Amino acid sequence: MTQFIIRRLLLSIPVLFGIVFVVFALARLLPGDPCLSSLGERATEAQCAAFRVRYGLDQPVLVQFGIYLRDALSGDLGNSVKFGRPVTEMLGQRLPVTIELAFFALLFAVSVGIPLGLLSAIRRNSKVDVGTMVIANLGISTPVFVLGLVFVYLFAIVFKDTPLALPPSGRLSSGMEVTPVAVAWGLEGLTGPLRGVLDVLSNFYILASLITGQWAALFDGLRHMILPAIVLGTIPLAIIARITRSSLLDTLQLDYMRTARAKCLGERLVVFRHGMRNALLPVVTVIGLQMGALLGGAVLTETVFNLAGVGRSVYEAITGRDYVVIQAFTLVIAVGYVVINLIVDVSYAFLDPRIRLR
Repeated sequence: MTQFIIRRLLLSIPVLFGIVFVVFALARLLPGDPCLSSLGERATEAQCAAFRVRYGLDQPVLVQFGIYLRDALSGDLGNSVKFGRPVTEMLGQRLPVTIELAFFALLFAVSVGIPLGLLSAIRRNSKVDVGTMVIANLGISTPVFVLGLVFVYLFAIVFKDTPLALPPSGRLSSGMEVTPVAVAWGLEGLTGPLRGVLDVLSNFYILASLITGQWAALFDGLRHMILPAIVLGTIPLAIIARITRSSLLDTLQLDYMRTARAKCLGERLVVFRHGMRNALLPVVTVIGLQMGALLGGAVLTETVFNLAGVGRSVYEAITGRDYVVIQAFTLVIAVGYVVINLIVDVSYAFLDPRIRLR
């Protein structure tokens, strides 16, 4: 197992290198001038020349790429061209938003999608099966922004001043704040990398309020997360339900399942112990892919619900020709994909004892 993990990590290095190089090249092929995007259309040639020298854009592309790799390996992802802020600082603020949203969206998709797929497979061709698949198809075909706006209208306007009312945007209500973890734990004077970790942890509002006992902020943050998580998790839910149904139906028709029934084992035991465990392999693969996609950011969901996450940051960086931000966020997303795929591969050995990772 250890050798497998080390080998996969080593193989991921050229993958990450290729992703960074392709993004680096494509970012510079985008039409438009980053100087004009940052300084405005009235920027003079002298100002643009100084701008290019400041950010190294006057160097050949390969030289720029070498400098970027050198700085990235040392932990310096550069400063945003548009905002003039360190990209690591922006990541610390924006990435927690997307991670929280992706986690709750996937939690909703898995907790609802797998039971629906299981129920649909057990009652194949019944009204329950047909209704479940109709819901799944509607979930896949409905655009995210349409579903988001409908939910906002229903729960923020139609159900206003009722127990069903939910906040339509943002992460916390007006006037509500989450006390930083370092302050809540009495570590205000702490400095160095550990303080940086605690500051990033503080941007996970729900987690930070949970571990510091800020129950009002925790409840408020969870209420704000309900609508965007449901909207973002609808498509993964539909995909997971369909894959679960298809995989379980194939498994239920195998010879060993008929043998288990011939031994007079209960149907519940046959389905859950012998069928569902083997049927979960493709489901876990799909869940891993969906988690990676969600970490890549959901521009429409974050825009509808006014969440400043990875999706909106990358979109703003592309439109503003902010090369440094595009490269840094893409690198972090690529690393997330690699880690998630590694976790999925390792989980196969636990789900199916016949699989051995060497």
